[in-house]
Amino acid sequence: MVSTKGRYALRVMIDIAEHGEGARLPLKDIAERQGISKKYLEIIMKELVTAGLVKSASGKNGGYSLIRRPEEYTVCEIIETLEGSLSPVACLADCNYECDRRDICKTLPMWTEFDNTIHEFFRSKTLADFV
Repeated sequence: MVSTKGRYALRVMIDIAEHGEGARLPLKDIAERQGISKKYLEIIMKELVTAGLVKSASGKNGGYSLIRRPEEYTVCEIIETLEGSLSPVACLADCNYECDRRDICKTLPMWTEFDNTIHEFFRSKTLADFV
């Protein structure tokens, strides 16, 4: 399940793509448009900046802006930045996960197919699709 944090991050990225167009958007304006508390949004924005998805500037004309064009951001990238892996089971989410049953697991093909479906779907959607 995608948490509030992941859903809000996607909404914020869409908001910046819609209203940014090269300008920096103040956090206060994004929070008001999206109905998200400024304090919670600060946490999300910090993670997006750290991940290199948005850039920030402080001061009079400060705010947030996209680093890339909207069509270059996938929903998968945004959600996984905030949520971690979207994979349904640990053995697919973490390549270092050690499972003694991996070679004999009868359900692994099903989980792999499901994992591929999830990732293909979210990789096929970009911010540009929502703007």
